[in-house]
Amino acid sequence: MKTKTPAKKATVKKTAPSKTQTKTQSKIPAKKNAAKELKDLFEDSLQDIYWAEKALTKALPKMYKNATDKKLQSAIELHLVETHVHVKRLEECFASLGKKAQAKKCDAMQGLLDEGKGIMEETEPGAVRDAGIIAAAQKVEHYEIATYGTLAAYAKVLKEKTCLKNLLATLNEEKICDKLLSKVADITLNSKAIKK
Repeated sequence: MKTKTPAKKATVKKTAPSKTQTKTQSKIPAKKNAAKELKDLFEDSLQDIYWAEKALTKALPKMYKNATDKKLQSAIELHLVETHVHVKRLEECFASLGKKAQAKKCDAMQGLLDEGKGIMEETEPGAVRDAGIIAAAQKVEHYEIATYGTLAAYAKVLKEKTCLKNLLATLNEEKICDKLLSKVADITLNSKAIKK
């Protein structure tokens, strides 16, 4: 009878980071006007998404004009109407906080919109461009879903009931739009975009 010898366990040697590593991984200093409380971060994030929604009211008509599929155009048109409502809801949030609605450039949304414009420039009009528009639009939707989900969580903890109600309503509409775009892509567009 052979006895099994236990397998040797791999050992991981723990080492302290070198001085070079700690210098490159140092803490980022806060700006002078940095958020000190969750409420500050909440208000700052509201300004970001307010800018993002207002920018979308200008970007969506360009997507509509470049789309050729009627169902895609319809989805974009519907979401443009909803986006105007999202702007109004955010303005209600600011009012409920006793603040003037103020937009602060959202670098993330600007990047997504620039990417969407690039996709349209790099695709021929028709099914391929339509598929690209959906991809760009869904990236925007996923960013908005993440943002509104986080803001709703902040509003809940801060007991900002008006904001929470508005943020959750918008979050739901963003999720529905994302599903609609997936449906449009799955039903016809992605198949049409395959070169035969």
